[in-house]
Amino acid sequence: MTLLHNLLVIASGSLVGFTLGLVGGGGSILAVPLLVYAVGVPSAHVAIGTSAIAVAASAAANLAGHARAHTVKWPCALVFALSGIAGAAGGAQLGKMVDGGRLLMLFGALMIVVGLAMLRPRASSGNPEVRLTAENMQRLLPWLIGTGLAVGALSGFFGIGGGFLIVPGLIGATAMPLINAIGSSLVSVTAFGLTTAASYAWSGLVDWPLAVLFVVGGALGGVFGIRLAKHLAGYKYALTRTFSGIVIAVGIYVIVRSLTTS
Repeated sequence: MTLLHNLLVIASGSLVGFTLGLVGGGGSILAVPLLVYAVGVPSAHVAIGTSAIAVAASAAANLAGHARAHTVKWPCALVFALSGIAGAAGGAQLGKMVDGGRLLMLFGALMIVVGLAMLRPRASSGNPEVRLTAENMQRLLPWLIGTGLAVGALSGFFGIGGGFLIVPGLIGATAMPLINAIGSSLVSVTAFGLTTAASYAWSGLVDWPLAVLFVVGGALGGVFGIRLAKHLAGYKYALTRTFSGIVIAVGIYVIVRSLTTS
């Protein structure tokens, strides 16, 4: 890789990390389009496998911060993540069987759905005392396992973190508050990303030097995104709406490019 190409990879990773730090989610869905259209990765499958590593690394870094803040509901988070790993492994296998062009078109459609979902305001109420115990296990386990499997399958198929699905999934299954759902979701995002990456790496569909540079860029961008988010805290919803518009626009672009090049 040339120096210019390396800088482009780092810049793309920085953009993903920056948006994650700024609006608190959704940024990882930009990784695949950036790798394909900006960096020039010729294979959609390699782009998905490589981006999955970046997603997992970013989620693990953010998980450490939430763990220190005690916002992670570990028993619920672990059950959801373990169930989702099976779904992610199956989804990744299915994704590798789909034609690259068609996979990108489906990915574009998913981006539009994600962008629209980000426009919905999140409720912050919930039961902060929710716990997975022997008494409520019979009620909570089916919801945690079933939702985890479904979300993990989508995450593995598209090579994304899936936080935008995991957060409402955890809230729906347990009625935990938003801040706990966000912290707990990072356990699954990390696990799903590693599962997807392992599946694609096993098939030789990960560009490791590119992945390292992308992760480095993501870490740098995340620092600046978090700093700016603190200064623009009062405009958080406006930022989220702007970013959702960008995601929708990129999704439309991905679909159009897939249709015109097929």
